[in-house]
Amino acid sequence: HMSAISRIEKDFLGEREIPGFCYNGIQTCRALENFRITGTAISRTAEMVRALALVKMAACLANRDLGVLPEDIAAAIVTACNEIIDGRWHEQFVVDPIQGGAGTSTNMNANEVIANRALELLGHDKGDYARVHPNNHVNCSQSTNDVYPTAFRLALYNMLSTLSGQARYLREVFSAKAAEFADVVKMGRTQLQDAVPMTLGQEFAAFATTINEDIERILEARNLLCEINLGATAIGTAINTPRGYARVAVAHLRRLSGIDFVLSPNLIEATWDTGAYVQISGVLKRYAIKLSKICNDLRLLSSGPRAGFNEIDLPKLQPGSSIMPGKVNPVIPELVNQVAYLVVGADVTISMASENGQLQLNVMEPVIAHCLFSSIDQIGRASLTLADKCVLGITANRRHCQELVENSIGVVTALSPVLGYETACRIAKEALAGGRQVAALVRDEGLLSEEELQRLLSIDNMVHRHVSDTGAYREKGGEVPEGKAGCEGQAVQ
Repeated sequence: HMSAISRIEKDFLGEREIPGFCYNGIQTCRALENFRITGTAISRTAEMVRALALVKMAACLANRDLGVLPEDIAAAIVTACNEIIDGRWHEQFVVDPIQGGAGTSTNMNANEVIANRALELLGHDKGDYARVHPNNHVNCSQSTNDVYPTAFRLALYNMLSTLSGQARYLREVFSAKAAEFADVVKMGRTQLQDAVPMTLGQEFAAFATTINEDIERILEARNLLCEINLGATAIGTAINTPRGYARVAVAHLRRLSGIDFVLSPNLIEATWDTGAYVQISGVLKRYAIKLSKICNDLRLLSSGPRAGFNEIDLPKLQPGSSIMPGKVNPVIPELVNQVAYLVVGADVTISMASENGQLQLNVMEPVIAHCLFSSIDQIGRASLTLADKCVLGITANRRHCQELVENSIGVVTALSPVLGYETACRIAKEALAGGRQVAALVRDEGLLSEEELQRLLSIDNMVHRHVSDTGAYREKGGEVPEGKAGCEGQAVQ
C-alpha cells in the first residue's frame, strides 16, 4: 500500500506505517521504538553519516564493477550517496547511537535512506523495494560487521585530523604567549613550594611543547585506523561476496576518501578487534589530562587577586558570584577540567566495551563509537575555547613576579655552588626567619663581593634561556610533518 501521506512496510516480524516524508523505513522505525537512550541521533556526528555514504558508494561501485549490481540501480545509489556526502538527508539518520545489534540499526538506517532516495531518482515511489531494496541492492556484498567498523574508522580518521588542527592552534597561541612573556622573571615552584627563578615565557613554552607531543601522538594513533575489514561480511569469511570484491571495494574507498586504506591481512581478527579504539582513547585521555594539568596551573597562577599567586590575569568573562561583588572566577580552565574528566570516564567505558567482545564480533562497538566521537568533539571544542577565551587574553603581572623573585629564598640556590650547601642553608633559614632578602644577608656578612653577588643573582645565571627558549617544543622534532594524504601524515587544514 502506497500513499503520499504514509506507506506500509513489512519485514518478517510484521508491518509498520511509515510517514510519507521518511526516507528511512521499517527497520529504522523498530530501532526508534527499541532504543531511546541518549535523546540524540547518529546524525549528530555528521562525519559518521558521510562515512556511511562513502562506504556504501565504494561497495556499490565494486558490485557494479564485478557484475552483481545493475548499472542503473548502481548509478542511482551512487547519486544518493553523493547527496548524503554533500550534507543532504542527514535529518533522516535518526536512530540512537547507543543500540543493541552491533550497529545493525545504523547500517539499516543508511540502507533504507539510500534505497528510498535511489527509488525517487529512478522515478519510483518510496518503499517500492522490488525495484531497489535496502538489503538486496544497497547492502549487497556487505554486513553490518564490515560496514559499521569501516565507516567508524573513516569518521574517526577525519575527526582526529580535525582535532590535531585544533590542538595545533592551541599550541601556537601558547607559543605566542611564551614569546610575549620571555622577559618576565618569576619564581618556579615544586611541590607548591618556592624553587628557583624562571621566566613566565619558559613556563608557557613548556605548555606549547607538551601539546605538541600530543599532536604527534594523535596523528600516530590515527594511522592505526587505515587497516579495515571491508569485504569481511559477517565474521571475516567474506561469505556472499563475488571473487575479488574486498580488493576492489577497498580500492574505491581509498580513492573516494583520499585516505590510504588497506585491507586487513586477517579478516577474522579484524572483525572483532577493537585495539585501535583502546589506543586512540588512551591518547585522548593523555591529551585531556595534560590540558587539565595546564588549566590547574593557570588557575593557581591567576589566584587572588590579593590573597593568591596573582602572577597572571585571565580575561574577565563573567561575574563570578551571586553574593560576592566584584569576584571573577577562572571559568574557562574550570570548564576544560570538567571536559577532561568526561574523556577519562569515556576511556573507562571504551576499555570495558572493548574487553567484552565475544568470539567473532564485538557487539559493543556502538558505545565505543559514541564515546570516541563525544570525546574528540568535546576535547577539540575545549582546546579552541581555552585558546580563544582564555590564553589569548592572559596578561602578566610583571612587577609582582619580580618582587616575588627578589624576596624569595629560592635565589640562594644560585649562590650554593660558591658558598657551599651548608652556608647557603643557614642564609636561607635566617632570611626566612628575619623576613630579609638573601642578597642583603650575604652583603652584611661579606660572604661575596658585590660583583660576584650580582653575577650569581643575574637573570642570565639563574635562568638559562638559551637552554629552554620560547620555541622549546621545536627541539623535539619541530612541526608535525604534513605529507601526502593518508597514513603517512595527512595534511591537516
